[in-house]
Amino acid sequence: MISGPKLPYIRRLNPYSFQDVDFNERLLTNLGFSEEQCHLFSHADKYDVLKCLDWLSGSDCHLVTYADSDYPEMLRHIAGAPVALFVKGGKQNLSTPQLAMVGSRRYSHYGEQWASYFSQQLAVSGLTITSGLAVGIDGICHRGALAVEGTTIAVLGSGLGKLHPKSHLRLAQQILEQNGSLVSEFLPFAEARAEYFPRRNRIISGLSLGVLVIEAELRSGSLITAKYALEQGREVFAIPGPLDNHNSQGTHNLIQQGAMLVAQPTDIIENLNSSLCWLPSLPLEPLTEPLIKVKDTESQSGMSPLYRYLSHEPTPVDILALKTQLSVTDVMIQLLELELSGCVKGVQGGYIRSG
Repeated sequence: MISGPKLPYIRRLNPYSFQDVDFNERLLTNLGFSEEQCHLFSHADKYDVLKCLDWLSGSDCHLVTYADSDYPEMLRHIAGAPVALFVKGGKQNLSTPQLAMVGSRRYSHYGEQWASYFSQQLAVSGLTITSGLAVGIDGICHRGALAVEGTTIAVLGSGLGKLHPKSHLRLAQQILEQNGSLVSEFLPFAEARAEYFPRRNRIISGLSLGVLVIEAELRSGSLITAKYALEQGREVFAIPGPLDNHNSQGTHNLIQQGAMLVAQPTDIIENLNSSLCWLPSLPLEPLTEPLIKVKDTESQSGMSPLYRYLSHEPTPVDILALKTQLSVTDVMIQLLELELSGCVKGVQGGYIRSG
């Protein structure tokens, strides 16, 4: 990877004559390559190069270099910008207004609910949802954007030909099927490694206008993304959580350090619009589809559809009315039936599941 101090030299290269540049050892040194990197560049394994070229010949596979005109401008100006990106899917997505959404792999029902809700509403508003395809909140955010036919970008900590985690192969395919993008700075067949994920995180934040942290422990990788965002001059948003939930410790810490506490998607839209007049300001309307899929056991039991919107955290009646698009009266009637059957109970702040 090219070091930061010499990166401006690359910025002076003419994109249209880039292919004619003779990358000799002297030029590589001026570009910031170490002696070891110069040696590796000059002695690249021809088999690996041929494998990369073969991957690039595949359908909708691209290599976007720093000197290309379609390299994303948001990313171009960060410290340690990647020299090249491998992209599968629409490379034009990289230059769309993006919001990074990240969070815990070991998420709670609370985190799942609000990650799905925010990703859907923000995607409907025209923002591209960018995340890391990881298990947990990342995957939920990608699916939320897909559920409303929005655009989503997954930035990987592995090569695109060695997709990680394998459990998200189907999700990655769905992203491509709905005109989204998979992105990586690593060679197509590079295996995922622990040290690659922090490097991936700087790209997630670098591509985006801001970063929204849903749930995060105090020693979470999501906080690394937030740290990069601050260094890059991006907005950092955080959703508060229950005080007794360890997944909320990281988000609360971010809020204490100055991250913007958000209670609804419009908080983010309004903040971004205050400095970016070209971002469309669209009204957020309640979604007609359920935010969280209901387990089959619940849907087959004849239980009220209202139950799916309840968790073990209190939900106010007016919020339930907004989510279900029912009147407050109808919501109260259904809640009474559920309470009489022992499925829910009223507590301070709203209603919760009793099971």
